[in-house]
Amino acid sequence: MMKTSSWTLGRRNFLKGTGAAVAALSFGGSAAFGQDKQLNVYNWDTYIGDTTLETFTAASGINVQYDLYANLEEMYAKFQEGNPGYDVIFPSDYMIETMIKAGMLEEIDHARVANFANIDQNFLDPSFDPGCKHNVPYFWGSVGIGYRKSKVDAPDSWKVLFDSDQYSGRIALLADSRFVLAITLMYLGHSANSTSAEEIAAARDLLIQQKKNLKAFVPDSGQDMLIAGDVDLVMEWNGDVLKVMAEDDDLSYAVPKEGSVVWVDGLCIPKGAPNVDAAYEFINHIHDPKVNAEIANTIHYATSNKAAREFVDKADLENPAVYLPDEIVAKCQSLIDVGDALKLYDEAWTAIQAA
Repeated sequence: MMKTSSWTLGRRNFLKGTGAAVAALSFGGSAAFGQDKQLNVYNWDTYIGDTTLETFTAASGINVQYDLYANLEEMYAKFQEGNPGYDVIFPSDYMIETMIKAGMLEEIDHARVANFANIDQNFLDPSFDPGCKHNVPYFWGSVGIGYRKSKVDAPDSWKVLFDSDQYSGRIALLADSRFVLAITLMYLGHSANSTSAEEIAAARDLLIQQKKNLKAFVPDSGQDMLIAGDVDLVMEWNGDVLKVMAEDDDLSYAVPKEGSVVWVDGLCIPKGAPNVDAAYEFINHIHDPKVNAEIANTIHYATSNKAAREFVDKADLENPAVYLPDEIVAKCQSLIDVGDALKLYDEAWTAIQAA
């Protein structure tokens, strides 16, 4: 039964209502880069609180130009020829490592982020950025399967998405090469970060074989197709599925028995940021416990901010799809920089899309 949503207009619904071509939002003033009283932010869609930008502008007097990307590869491409004018970006773990190696990120002065003290100690020394020298942890989560309970059996394996025609034409996968190939590799019994040409080719071939049964590869919008009834199974970020689950109690989320990819996103200042002072103010604002909790209660991902959890919805804190049980986390892997093997992933993804 469909529930009536009580949510205010979110980022996703705003974009749907104004047309798919919208790629940037401006809060509090002009959209031009380079102003002293302007912060230029580059982030995923639907990945901030409903009021975060407005409360930052109210507190600081700094306007926000807020641009959106669909995946990390798109974000990274923006910086390959230098910083086009952004002050704060939100890359994931393996991409942070890649950008550090490429010299794209500033070192973070922790003394300028008073609310850094609120970060859970479990996030303070990640393998992709020891000591959090180049990032301030943001949110973390998993990739799993969103599904319609009245149409499909509860999925306990990635087989239903990658290796079955049982739900042909009713499946959508993320349009994200590393995550899709990583989880396919895990389903085949390999590392999510394999550098083996043979193993990556096997994942490629399985996805090409399965493509005839897929409805689409979608850029972070599978949850919209699920709630609209266009598909019955989606590979998606847990928070996005949880958001539509709150509107339709026929929807659910599962992490299969083979495990999945867990990720941590960070707040980073790219080299050449035009307004570093504003970037530090913004990062500190994000980690104010009440501000951070407002973000958590909007996007339904697990926060790295321990102090914010006092204000996070109890239903999310107790939901194993948000804060995964330890036994599920033990089966999961994180993505890392695969070095020169990235070319193998790119070639595999190109072949999949062309098939």
